[in-house]
Amino acid sequence: MTTVSAYESNENSTISTYFQIDDTWKMATGKGVSIAVVDSGIDTTHADLQGKVKQSVEARADHKRVVFEPSEVGDSAGHGTACASIISRIAPDAEFGSIKVLGASGLGDGIAFLAGLEYAVKNKYQIINLSLGTTKPQFFSPLHDLLDRAYQAGCIVVAAANNLPQPSFPSVFSSSLISVSKHEDSDPFNFGFRYGEVIELTAPGVNIRTAWLNNSHKSLTGNSFACPHIVGVIALLLEKHPELTPFQVKSALYAIAQENQDKKKLAEAAKQNDSQDKILR
Repeated sequence: MTTVSAYESNENSTISTYFQIDDTWKMATGKGVSIAVVDSGIDTTHADLQGKVKQSVEARADHKRVVFEPSEVGDSAGHGTACASIISRIAPDAEFGSIKVLGASGLGDGIAFLAGLEYAVKNKYQIINLSLGTTKPQFFSPLHDLLDRAYQAGCIVVAAANNLPQPSFPSVFSSSLISVSKHEDSDPFNFGFRYGEVIELTAPGVNIRTAWLNNSHKSLTGNSFACPHIVGVIALLLEKHPELTPFQVKSALYAIAQENQDKKKLAEAAKQNDSQDKILR
């Protein structure tokens, strides 16, 4: 049983939250939970993802605006497919929306990225996976405003940190989303928490087996692949506790991560004591 206790502050008040979550969420499958993957698309024909993608749209420039049209292109880069497959491995019954904003090289336009995120919010996806970002300062304010709208709409946005030692948006906006970087542990439930850091959560992101183009698989490393691990965990939590707000989900993740770290410290201490006992004998 995990006890969650936290405070949420805004301009006018401070709200406390207290609730408990038992470990049955780990046995959930993500059934009934909708997840938007804003990325390079998803290969809906891949054996790992067949029947799981309920909507596929693609960004298209229409004069000075971006519109989204139904797409059968799938994924020409592999990145979105890889992210979706990680989520699906943790939450196999979750439903996906593929919002394609990146091209074959895995690169895209910041305006299309913004539009893709806005599309996911307007279509009320419960969780939004953003294994992408931008370092361009002109997108700071519009992304910040859009994330505030997502938060108020009840959408849980999860963003990957930049792989390079340079802040990227939106992962640095930790007040209105959940930011994730990689660690080497392979257990998706053993995610970590770095109190006081801008990027607070850590999850598996080293040599992760993922689905790839042409019905293949690939081992990949990066923060992009840590992010969907947390998305998968959130899908399980929401299946069991659909009433949770974005703030409550973030608080629950922090509490579970703290428990993980406490267990790790106890195990290390027990191992050290055992080693000392052997030396004394």
